[in-house]
Amino acid sequence: MAKPLVLIVEDDRSLADVLDYNLRQDGYDTLVARDGQDGLSQARLRGPQLIVLDLMLPLVDGLEICRRLRSDPATREMVILMLTAKAEETDQVAGFSVGADDYVTKPFSVKVLLERIRALLRRRQGNAMNGDTLVSQGIMVDRQRHRVTAGEQLLDLTPSEFSLLESLIRHPGRVFSRAELIDSALGGDSLVLERTIDVHVRALRKKLERHADLIETVRGVGYRFRDPASSFSMA
Repeated sequence: MAKPLVLIVEDDRSLADVLDYNLRQDGYDTLVARDGQDGLSQARLRGPQLIVLDLMLPLVDGLEICRRLRSDPATREMVILMLTAKAEETDQVAGFSVGADDYVTKPFSVKVLLERIRALLRRRQGNAMNGDTLVSQGIMVDRQRHRVTAGEQLLDLTPSEFSLLESLIRHPGRVFSRAELIDSALGGDSLVLERTIDVHVRALRKKLERHADLIETVRGVGYRFRDPASSFSMA
């Protein structure tokens, strides 16, 4: 079985060397880029399964790299873990808003980072192996091909947005708290803010366009996908 390929985009040479060594020891193939432009080039040319992406980089910063990768059909499915010294909540929300799958702040434990990488790749593999298709009210989620359509339109979703929509549409009418959505959609071992779910929901609604109101806000609790039965009122 081929080893997963991880691209490390980090301008701190000593840290990049530590990550490179530990990832190889943990069974991954690795690539290393020292600046944002090289990181973009290697991502497009080599197609890694996961990118460890520093936020502050020469030439092109991590947010812009993430934004470009998510906007390109050839790279939008790559798993992106942001690695940065910026620990403020607004920085974390900014990372998720452009499509990052996880966010780790420096300093960090290499062991914990490796666990986060394993969890992200397990989640992606689980989505790819489950071949069911979910259809409700004009929305179709095809987990085998990792595609979502709204009406006739193919949606360009990040992996986290895809998992969030899949969790909601699988149980129409059920109210999910933000914590439950972190567990079911992002993975129970994802250490993210509950507010992050709000960022993903806003982005998902924007992409759903005229179907956006199918994701309902339950004030003080969380979110649900509209139950088709609730669309019919009694005369």
